[in-house]
Amino acid sequence: MALNAFTNIFRIAELRNRLAYTLVLLVVYRIGIFINTPGVDRAAMNAFMDAQKQSGGLVSLFNLFSGGALEQMSIFGLGIMPYVSASIIMQLLAVVIPSLERLQKEGAAGRQKINQYTRYGSIVLSIIQGIGISRWLVSLGRSDAGQGGFNQIVVPDDSAWFTFMTVISLTAGTAFIMWLGERITERGIGNGISLIIFAGIVARMVPSAKQLFDMTAQGAIESAALVALAAFMLFVVAVVVYVERGMRRIPVQYAKRMAGRRMFAGQATYFPMKVNSAGVIPPIFAGALLSFPATLGTWFPFLNTFRQGLEGNAWLYNGLFVLLVVFFAYFYTALTFRPDDVADNIKKQGGYIPGIRPGRQTADFIERVLNRITFGGGVYLAAICVIPSVITNVMGVRFSFGGTALLIVVGVALDTVQQIEGHLISRNYEGFAGPRGPRIRGRVRVAA
Repeated sequence: MALNAFTNIFRIAELRNRLAYTLVLLVVYRIGIFINTPGVDRAAMNAFMDAQKQSGGLVSLFNLFSGGALEQMSIFGLGIMPYVSASIIMQLLAVVIPSLERLQKEGAAGRQKINQYTRYGSIVLSIIQGIGISRWLVSLGRSDAGQGGFNQIVVPDDSAWFTFMTVISLTAGTAFIMWLGERITERGIGNGISLIIFAGIVARMVPSAKQLFDMTAQGAIESAALVALAAFMLFVVAVVVYVERGMRRIPVQYAKRMAGRRMFAGQATYFPMKVNSAGVIPPIFAGALLSFPATLGTWFPFLNTFRQGLEGNAWLYNGLFVLLVVFFAYFYTALTFRPDDVADNIKKQGGYIPGIRPGRQTADFIERVLNRITFGGGVYLAAICVIPSVITNVMGVRFSFGGTALLIVVGVALDTVQQIEGHLISRNYEGFAGPRGPRIRGRVRVAA
């Protein structure tokens, strides 16, 4: 049955072409990972990144989201992060700038304008980050401060031409990745930007899994421990799928209404509220904030004591990480989800929540529910993200499968399967779960 459901994908010419188009563009992206930025010694850069993997910091975090491009110092070294950062900045600005808020409510035309501003912001951020990375590359191997004994020169020729070429290469690489993502969204299977991040993370998980098997073969890890680890991670994946699809359904009743000469009967529906409405933003913010001492400690020796104390105490680090994740879950949800707007929209459409008066009381009720499920979502995010640290401390090996990467991989996989199943059902084919199985849905998107 599952095999028949999978073969249905290739019976639809349009879906088959979309999948092939998506795979080709992802292959192009992965090939670009190995195209070097001019003037950089790749061997020296690889040696530096190997040293950074042991100490963590912002460099390792950026390398994860770039799919290993920063480790190779390729033209895709910035990855898609400037675009993601610009998107987050636009979301935050829409809260405080009335003109942007009006654009968000203008439908497709407003979203298109905001996307254009996001692209411009991505280019500006790429130029700024490109300048910073070029000067950082020049400093590697030329200064003893904070390099951890690293004495290989990454950039043999320090000149203004190198800085210019680095900025141009990295900015062009980010713009090209944005173009790939938009093409995948329009002509591929959809979720282009997310699929690019997904491909980079999955590509780095394969070597990590091979490393675990090699350590098992060498006797560093027992076979029983490896099997238990695999079973545990499958359980974690199942938990992530369950929670990412989880939502609180608030019942909404609509009264009878007239539209022209037509009478529409009242109906009962529900308003969905995600358990994890903040997505992966809180772990990213928390990880970046805790990585600053490790990164700044390499440049400012007086911060080394604080950095060593933070990294040397796993309980302190994990405790701060959990608190920051819960805080940013509330912070980001408060910025992107507005109970007042939801209550006004329900009231304008003639709806009400049973037992709750429309208007202010509805907004207060939605806010109370949101605060409760946000706490659960924040604790869930923190628990998933500290799993790698716990496994590392228990087994004594570095484990890359987990945390933010796991949340992104599972979430994007759910959305992609939902896109494919939508194509199948629209053409009278069965979904992945068969004729009597449930319809697979991705992460519910709640519009404020």
